[in-house]
Amino acid sequence: MIELPLMLPCGATLPNRLCKAAMTEGLANPSGHATPALTRLYGLWSDGGAGLLLSGNVQIDADHLERPGNVIVDREPDPQVMDALKQWASAGTRNGNHFWAQISHAGRQCQKMVNPRPKAPSAVKLGLPGGQFGEPVAMSEGDIQTVITGFARCARVLKDAGFTGVQVHAAHGYLLSQFLSPRSNQRSDQWGGTLENRARALLESVRAVRLAVGPDFPVGVKLNSADFQRGGFDFDESLQVAKWLEAEGVDLLEISGGTYEQPRLLNVDGIEPVESQSVKASTRAREAYFVDFAQAMRKELTVPLMVTGGLRRLDAMENALETGSADVIGIGRPLCAMPDAISQLLSGREELPRFENHLSLLPRWLKFLEAIKLFKTLGTFATQYWYYEQISLLGHTGEIDPKLSVFKATQRQMKSATAWVAARPPSP
Repeated sequence: MIELPLMLPCGATLPNRLCKAAMTEGLANPSGHATPALTRLYGLWSDGGAGLLLSGNVQIDADHLERPGNVIVDREPDPQVMDALKQWASAGTRNGNHFWAQISHAGRQCQKMVNPRPKAPSAVKLGLPGGQFGEPVAMSEGDIQTVITGFARCARVLKDAGFTGVQVHAAHGYLLSQFLSPRSNQRSDQWGGTLENRARALLESVRAVRLAVGPDFPVGVKLNSADFQRGGFDFDESLQVAKWLEAEGVDLLEISGGTYEQPRLLNVDGIEPVESQSVKASTRAREAYFVDFAQAMRKELTVPLMVTGGLRRLDAMENALETGSADVIGIGRPLCAMPDAISQLLSGREELPRFENHLSLLPRWLKFLEAIKLFKTLGTFATQYWYYEQISLLGHTGEIDPKLSVFKATQRQMKSATAWVAARPPSP
């Protein structure tokens, strides 16, 4: 089934059921504009056979970045900036596939080096050690309306640039996800309290985006199946929000989960204990982190569903599609080191490699530290730098470095982030 097209509710058609999932690139220039490296990278991924490419975070607010190097669309672009976006979109669609921009606002999950006082639903600091994140400031009514307007403007600009759709990021603990969670949203006004109020920022943002891009342009949403934290956004609430999104005419709902505090998106326990959910995990689908949640949602939803995370075997992908658990399969990490991985699957390759099995953050004589949850979690996040650096190499040179160590990748990525922040122009 992976090779079959999929017609979306808006009438657009994806040429197959495989998607290059959203992965942060860090390749924008210090002004947040698209670059030749992004154009080269997405040209490679377009040639790689996916029916749909999703970009990494395109931020609607220059002061609330997921990481240094995010593309930023927070205003009407001048001709030069627009031309760079058009080149990026053109390269990402050159093989006849869709290329959607993932639009986002980091809220409190913005590093202190970018913004020491980020805005968030409530002044609840991120519960992570290390001091990388600042003290958030509770948003005013005007701030929230600015965010909703920002999502709509960003979507319209990207449509005009040639992107074929957008995905609103409401997962992984970023701003819209923060509104959904009672842990991070402790407001008592119309934006907090009941689930209907906590979902208001997301639903109004989606409505504004739809109004800005029209009925025939694909609009997707990435939604947590759960935060996996005690007192957080849980599966039953996620299912209700999904029903509301379906009623809003969303074209593709990607099911994910976790936050920085509980990074289930990386299949690792976080700082907080994992909170069990009202969905029984199947033995068979263990390699797919969120298939069980999508399968439970499918019983009550008709909107096309996408699952990302852990899927490497072709038979597991086919099973998820054939059973209706998912309509689209997202693939992420393998494409950092094998940009034609999807073409290989379409040609019959039975399984993609798990590069993380060959990586180690710590020398063997320090491996015992991984038994300590904090070191294991930090090690998992650091391993991400290996993938980030391979993405960077693909963008700048078109080639990867399979022998690159995690230590070297971490050093390069930290140096690059520091230099990027130092070179940022002052806010207007």
